[in-house]
Amino acid sequence: MSRAIGTRIIPQRCDTVSATLPLDGSALMGRLDELAQASSDPAALTRLTLTPAHREAAKMVGGWMREAGMSVRIDRIGNVVGVYAGTSADAPTLLVGSHIDTVQNAGRFDGNLGVVLGIAAVADLARRGVRLPHAIEVIAFGDEEGLRFKTTLTGSRAVAGAFNPLALADVDAEGVTRAQALADFGAPAGDVALEARDPARILGYVEAHIEQGPVLEDRDLPLGVVTAINGATRAEITVRGIAGHAGTLPMHMRHDPLVAAAEMILAIEARARGETDLVATVGTLSVPRGAVNVVPGEVRFSLDLRSPLDSERSAARADLESTIKAIAKNRGVETSLRVTYDAPATPCDDKMQAGLAESVAHFGLPTTYLPSGAGHDALAFRGRWPVAMLFVRCMGGVSHNAEEYASPQDIELAARVLTHFIENFGADS
Repeated sequence: MSRAIGTRIIPQRCDTVSATLPLDGSALMGRLDELAQASSDPAALTRLTLTPAHREAAKMVGGWMREAGMSVRIDRIGNVVGVYAGTSADAPTLLVGSHIDTVQNAGRFDGNLGVVLGIAAVADLARRGVRLPHAIEVIAFGDEEGLRFKTTLTGSRAVAGAFNPLALADVDAEGVTRAQALADFGAPAGDVALEARDPARILGYVEAHIEQGPVLEDRDLPLGVVTAINGATRAEITVRGIAGHAGTLPMHMRHDPLVAAAEMILAIEARARGETDLVATVGTLSVPRGAVNVVPGEVRFSLDLRSPLDSERSAARADLESTIKAIAKNRGVETSLRVTYDAPATPCDDKMQAGLAESVAHFGLPTTYLPSGAGHDALAFRGRWPVAMLFVRCMGGVSHNAEEYASPQDIELAARVLTHFIENFGADS
């Protein structure tokens, strides 16, 4: 554990990992268990950004960073930043990290695992007296989930130099602004833009994370190399027909938007099944003023479309818009589609992917590649510097759930692969 004085983190002794080797899977699991105690809910893990639970976790993580040989600070947006110096004062930096905020009733691995593994990698290097030609900066981002305020990825966006200062005026459910929450958290006052890293000094960013899906388990593999973080398009589709009496309106005379919507939803599923990595989801469906004895007059449903290839996603969107219009015309209803969110894919760097694959092979494991269907802090660095991700198998693909689980054996393999990757990063350049 650790205690804070002002914005400085002063560590007390932490024996979770120091009693054994830094990369030991059981010890790392113990550290994750300890970190999970920092929660606003005594019965479940809930740690929203800039809350007292987040501050408790930040102090814990900062203590572990300092114990691993890093200089530590809380930055102006609430990230915990640990730096392990390179062999020279002007050495470029490799960023390593993930997030320590959670969803409500969360699992203890999402985000937290990547932070714990990054610290463990540095601790192992320090234990062996290894300094590298590049510095290592481990960052525990504080706002990846985006649940407390209306904007998200503020920690990683600040590091990328893409932070919108208007986000400081965001207000939570209790009426507290982000600016006030930062002050309460103990983050240093000042211009958040000063946290932006110079891309010329950054070699890249690597993030280890549970897969949050079932692919690795299905392939019976502990680790996977991520090819890209999927781009995503979200839309709201409205279908309008003519409401009528369920008993008196003949079937052939109906203009039923709900039946039309059902056909559209099946078409969406069929289109996604035709591509290997394209996924499409209708997660909400509403019938305003619907009743058991009324032919509906209007239906609304959502569309979430994701792919690691923007061209694939764009083509699917165009096809679906055309298909939806054709179904509407055939069934005598009207339809409109409103895009509510659109974000491009974030490809992982080819060279960093190859480096991770070499590190996986170094430990006698087969390499498998897969895209990330979920978003991560790495998204914020698109176009700024190279990014890479290492996925760790999780039981049943379950995430954002208290049942989330990765085994100590897989965690140890991930720690060893990440450490090998960091130690050998850029060795052939």
